[in-house]
Amino acid sequence: MARTRAQRRRQTLYLTLALAATLIVLLFARDVTRSAHGAIGPRRSENRSFGSLANVLISQQNDFDAHLAYLLAHGQSLSRPVFAARLEQLNQTLPVWTTEAGLLRRPKLAHNVNEDAAQLTELRVDAYQSLLAVVARRLSLPWPTIPTTSQAVTDPAQTLLASSGQWGVDRWSLVKEPGLVRLHALTTATATFFSNVGTAGLVASPTLALTRGIGIAAVAVTPSPLPAAVGVLLLPPVTSVHLGVSVVNAAYATQPVTLRVTFTPSAGPVQHQVLSVTLGPLRSYAFVPRLLATRPSERGTLVISLTGALAAPNMARSRTYQVKMSPSGNG
Repeated sequence: MARTRAQRRRQTLYLTLALAATLIVLLFARDVTRSAHGAIGPRRSENRSFGSLANVLISQQNDFDAHLAYLLAHGQSLSRPVFAARLEQLNQTLPVWTTEAGLLRRPKLAHNVNEDAAQLTELRVDAYQSLLAVVARRLSLPWPTIPTTSQAVTDPAQTLLASSGQWGVDRWSLVKEPGLVRLHALTTATATFFSNVGTAGLVASPTLALTRGIGIAAVAVTPSPLPAAVGVLLLPPVTSVHLGVSVVNAAYATQPVTLRVTFTPSAGPVQHQVLSVTLGPLRSYAFVPRLLATRPSERGTLVISLTGALAAPNMARSRTYQVKMSPSGNG
């Protein structure tokens, strides 16, 4: 039976509406797909960027761990200055980790992994600084105080082991996220060695043992003495004498030193001076006492002495001079 014109119009309208609805659904699906891909793309890029930065930082920590563990295990064969220099070299690399860890905090990633990485790194910096300070203290090495931005860790080895274990869990956070990022593990060579052995081998090493020693290196006198026997200062007829005393700290350790200068003239009051200084390792220092009052034809005894440690090899802690002032030449 032939369809009427009205029926054909209704059929055409229905087909048009169906096609329009299909087109709308397809366009909506395309937009959803594009939105989903657009969200995954940046996340993948952020995760991979974080993974690259984090793995570089972890590799630095693992290299540090290996070098420090080796130094603790074999440092007894080194001299005190060389061992201290290597310990200080390692210590100077730690602040860099804090800066690099700060770069990991943004943008925020899944499971808060970047914040955890930054916090664990800062904790490990504090632990390593505390551990190095313990080693230096037990060997009586000169050592800087822990920065005020850091916290002293009472048990650095256990802190390092615990933080490594925590990172062992956190490092898998991005394996199933966009980018499929795998993060390196942290090694524990230093923490394990320090927990088991400590500093016993280093403390027992003869080459690392502290041997304190100080001495008088030179005494300068102004005006210059005239030729005379050893131990005699034959001086021109002046009313004052200027001294300069050079002292040496022969040990690789910080050493307080006290200088005493005593001039006892044959007539007149005793002149006594005390000067103190703290010398750094293997450092020298020139003391400049006040002028000594003298007079022509005077006789006296000058004693210069050091206290603070035993005398260094081939050096003396005291010198005694017989002072003889020449006549004035008047009359």
